[in-house]
Amino acid sequence: MTEPGSTDPREAARRAFDVAVAGLALAVTAPLLLVAMVAIRLESPGHPIYRQRRVGRDGAQFDVLKLRTMVSGAEAMGAGMAISEGDARITRVGALLRRASIDELPNLVNVLRGEMAIIGPRPTIPVQVAQYTDRQRRRLALRPGITGWAQVHGRTSLPWSERIELDLWYVEHRSWRVDLRILARTARMVVAGDGLYKGTTGGW
Repeated sequence: MTEPGSTDPREAARRAFDVAVAGLALAVTAPLLLVAMVAIRLESPGHPIYRQRRVGRDGAQFDVLKLRTMVSGAEAMGAGMAISEGDARITRVGALLRRASIDELPNLVNVLRGEMAIIGPRPTIPVQVAQYTDRQRRRLALRPGITGWAQVHGRTSLPWSERIELDLWYVEHRSWRVDLRILARTARMVVAGDGLYKGTTGGW
């Protein structure tokens, strides 16, 4: 596999794909995003955009952008980072946004900035990365994605160790064919609303 960030034309093609898809998706969903932001603000105080520090390619940190689906300050309440179905911290508007994965749409801005890709391992928080083994750090070889191989195999309902293994498989086998499978499965998961919460087996 060619190292990301190289001058290989295949990597340039992937970046062009990411920019084109993210730009088009933002243009199409802009009205929906505006309505969602107004609804969030009307239901609960606080900024409608939620920012959280994540770790990207090669360990570079950035702020991932999402629509806020919980009450302000939720990370300091209840179960902290762990979120289960029926969590009292999730607002009514937030539950709807999560069900349709609309809360992830601001990730497209991260893609345009070059911090994320359309497809890749989901970006994780620094405390998780600090626990990686040397092998698991291979997960950071690619730009993190909005969707990915672990996402379409159960996302947050999977044990954390299993999600890492699936992402490592993707790093080693990435291809346009695999990416098309991921996109097709992502569409089905969004419609079905599968894997939104960790349940009894999922990781954080």
